[in-house]
Amino acid sequence: MDPYKIIYYPIVSESVLEMIENENKLAFIVNRRANKHTIKRAVEDLYEVKVEKVNTMILPDGRKKALVKLTSDYVAGDLATKLGLF
Repeated sequence: MDPYKIIYYPIVSESVLEMIENENKLAFIVNRRANKHTIKRAVEDLYEVKVEKVNTMILPDGRKKALVKLTSDYVAGDLATKLGLF
């Protein structure tokens, strides 16, 4: 599957900004049919980082949200700046 069809866009909220700073995590809205393995591969391919863990949830409006934890070699704040979240 094409990484651009898996990852739709990053999420920015106060809680996500706190996760970026404290837990080295980013949040994305993703394709509902994508599983954790394909999300991990898509993030690694698109943003050239290594992913440690992916948690997913279905939001009440039907969208799928993925919380992506980066390995300690990468800083989520740097990627967030690159994506224009700060």
